[in-house]
Amino acid sequence: MEVTRFADGLWRWTTYHEEWRDEVGCVYYEGPGAIVLIDPLVPADPPEATRFWEALDRDVSRVNTAVHVYITVFWHARSAGEIVRRYRGTLHAPSRARSANEKRTGVAPSVFRPGDRLPGGIEALATGRSTEVAYWIPEHRAIVPGDVLVGADNGGLRLCPASWLPASVTPGRVREALKPLLDLPVERVLVSHGEPVTAEAGARLGEALQLE
Repeated sequence: MEVTRFADGLWRWTTYHEEWRDEVGCVYYEGPGAIVLIDPLVPADPPEATRFWEALDRDVSRVNTAVHVYITVFWHARSAGEIVRRYRGTLHAPSRARSANEKRTGVAPSVFRPGDRLPGGIEALATGRSTEVAYWIPEHRAIVPGDVLVGADNGGLRLCPASWLPASVTPGRVREALKPLLDLPVERVLVSHGEPVTAEAGARLGEALQLE
């Protein structure tokens, strides 16, 4: 497990996803009246899992506020149910993905639609996929996408492969849906797949969304 601190109360950790067979990124945020975890995955390695739980237990005790777990896309349900049950927290997911997330986590989610303001000051953003959102953390000018945006080899961003999208969703549709992100004062894009972008993030986002 590798942990990166971006600012007070904003962290990203990566750990190996056994089903995906690669490292994936997860986000921890201390927001107004909420501890927020986005697409969290507990490490499979027992010593690393112990380290993870001890750190999160300390943070929950220190902040002493409600725990909220957000899922971008149901494929990223990961350890969400386990964390919600441990801290008696609330699971949040897009309304169109209610049943898929409940099936994967064993927890009935509190559902929302893109554009809704959520606990912790989080905002859900449309992605062109009805079952997936990205999250905007205004305090840190950070976007947290699920699958539609991934890290690129050049240190920038790119759209996910077309094979990751449903047959009814084209890359062009995703680009159009994500264009409103260019109006945000983006300083960080904390992707789940690949390296996060923290330098010239707005420009890198613009490059990823250019029409082909």
